[in-house]
Amino acid sequence: MASDQNFVDFVIEQIQNIGTISAKKMFGEYGIYCDSKLFGVICDNKLFIKPTNKGREFIGKPTELPAYEGAKPSFLIEDKIEDSKWLSDLVSITVDNLPEPKPKKKKK
Repeated sequence: MASDQNFVDFVIEQIQNIGTISAKKMFGEYGIYCDSKLFGVICDNKLFIKPTNKGREFIGKPTELPAYEGAKPSFLIEDKIEDSKWLSDLVSITVDNLPEPKPKKKKK
């Protein structure tokens, strides 16, 4: 089941004051970015955040599941998705602890 655009828009609206948040359609679902960093995905109307040690400390006992078959486990965010401050803090912590994206190779 593909994610609903209304859910994607809701998630983006919840994340505030940490950079430019955007969603890009990927294989029928959505990658969620802060500026140029991919920090999570939305699959089947569920938000998954890339795991980091600091994010795990912030959450406490996160639910970790793969977003789709063959994916590495990520933090499944359910109960606090409507808590804008909490979600924004988690995304900020996550983005700060992810490596910078590798530069794209120029096409010839």
